[in-house]
Amino acid sequence: MKITTAPAGRNPVCSSAGPRTSSRSSASSSAARFAAALATALLVAGCTAPQNTAPQNTASQDSAPQVTSSPEVAAPQDTAAPQRPAQAGASSIPVRPATPLAPTPRDPAPRNLTVEGTTINMPVVEVGVSPDGQMEIPEPFEEAGWYRFGPAPGAAAGTAVIAAHVDTTSDSAPFSQLKSLTPGTLVTVQREGAGPATFRVTGVELMAKDAFDGASLFRRDGPPQLKLVTCGGRWLDEQQDYGDNVIVTAVPA
Repeated sequence: MKITTAPAGRNPVCSSAGPRTSSRSSASSSAARFAAALATALLVAGCTAPQNTAPQNTASQDSAPQVTSSPEVAAPQDTAAPQRPAQAGASSIPVRPATPLAPTPRDPAPRNLTVEGTTINMPVVEVGVSPDGQMEIPEPFEEAGWYRFGPAPGAAAGTAVIAAHVDTTSDSAPFSQLKSLTPGTLVTVQREGAGPATFRVTGVELMAKDAFDGASLFRRDGPPQLKLVTCGGRWLDEQQDYGDNVIVTAVPA
C-alpha cells in the first residue's frame, strides 16, 4: 500500500490489499494512471529540495543538503613591480574565509504510536517517496510510516503525516480503528532522544479519493498538527480499492 497525493481527480491516498484481493503485494490499478499527477502534487506540497542547492536525485532526498563555498581568491600580483600607494577615499572590500552553513537541527523522529482506547500500539518507521512519486508505506500491516520529508510529530509548525494499511487479505489492521475515534482521544508518539509528544483528536473525516487534496495534507507551515491516514469507505471492485480515505486530525494536547 502506498499513500499518494493529488489536488483533484481519482487519486487514492492509500491503496489496500482489501479483503477481496488475492495478494497484499498487488498494487491498486489506479496508481499507475496517476503517477505523473502525484509527483506534481508532491511538488505543490513543498516536497522539493531547497532552492539554494543543486538539484538532487529523489533517492538522495533523505540526506540533508550541504552548502559549501570557497574563499574569495585575490588575483596574483607581480612581486617585482612597485606597489601603488592607496588612493585617498578608495574603498576596500574585506575578504573573509567562507565557512559551510550550520545544518538545521532536525526534530526528533517518531518511533512508536499509541491511541487511547484502542489496540493501536505500533512501531513507526521513516518512509520517503518511491520512484513513481508516491509516499512509501511499510509493507507489514502492524507498522506505521512517518513521511520523513515533512514535519515530525512535535514540530513547531506544519502537519506530520503517519499512515498505515487498513487491512490484509484476511484480517483488519490496527489502523482500521481510526474511523471510530472520538474528539478528545489522546494520541501519544514516542520520539527518538526526546520525550513523548501527545496529541488530542479534533476530528475524523472520510475524504473521497476523487476529491483528495494532497497539498492540504502535506503542509509544512501553519499550526502544528498530526494526521493519521488510512483507507476507508466502500470497497470498489472495479477499482480494487476503497472509495475514501480516513483522516484523523489531532493537535498538541
